[in-house]
Amino acid sequence: MIEQSATVNVLLNEVARATLRLAEAGVASPRADAEELAAYFHGVRRGELHTVADSDFDMRFWEGVARRAAREPLQHITGRAYFRYIEVAVGPGVFVPRPETEIVAGWAIDTLRAMDVADPLVVDLGTGSAAIALAIAQEVPRSRVHAVEVTPEAYGWARRNIDAAPEPARRVELHHADLHDCLPELDGRADLVISNPPYVPTGERVRMTPEVLEHDPPAALWAGSDGLDAIRVLEGTARRLLRPGGCFVVEHGDGQGPAVFWLFPEERGWVDVRNRKDLTRRDRFVTAWRAEE
Repeated sequence: MIEQSATVNVLLNEVARATLRLAEAGVASPRADAEELAAYFHGVRRGELHTVADSDFDMRFWEGVARRAAREPLQHITGRAYFRYIEVAVGPGVFVPRPETEIVAGWAIDTLRAMDVADPLVVDLGTGSAAIALAIAQEVPRSRVHAVEVTPEAYGWARRNIDAAPEPARRVELHHADLHDCLPELDGRADLVISNPPYVPTGERVRMTPEVLEHDPPAALWAGSDGLDAIRVLEGTARRLLRPGGCFVVEHGDGQGPAVFWLFPEERGWVDVRNRKDLTRRDRFVTAWRAEE
């Protein structure tokens, strides 16, 4: 028991030292990141760090800490990101899914479950890592999900994650296509279209963290002077793809809710347009329904 206690203290000491180093480097969540790095390099869960023997301590942990202190994203170091109930591979060239997007996907999943449709048809525009598409396929097992990605780098990550997914998530069909004119064969058939598009105004570069500015792909961030250029395009795509009575779910940035709301006017066939909030009570996404004919 004495040796076990000493082992635990040594390991926790390393994590505590790493936490201080990451805090000094300006990392927003130093303790959580230090624990996640320790868990990754030792092949255990964060709650199991105490089970790692002193003799098994892997010095690569400190290499990972150095990379994180240099503000490389945690997910690029571990190669993985968690999204709802799934894990996806991520790295350079693909946007790392954020926790707030889980709320957006959760709303879509609840809506699909409530629809009076046996096999709902879903389109995920700008799928990135395919996290949203895979989460929907997993949690709405009879759904048919089409994921669209335009950049070759992100498409490669999506392909990898879909190929590695267990059933039923592997049923996601991936398309390498432009978001404006993609999937004409599905026009007027989709029950739900969802997107987490780029929505950062170009003038906000000075506010971005190094993790975002230096590592997230620019195509997943910038969307014109007001941050709404991509959503303007997606409004037309969603309107084309949705069946009457279908729903569009689109994420946006802080403070953009009112402006995004007005991109879905009644004269274009949209009804019941609403701003929806995330867990911090900030406007996070807009939902809009295609009018019934």
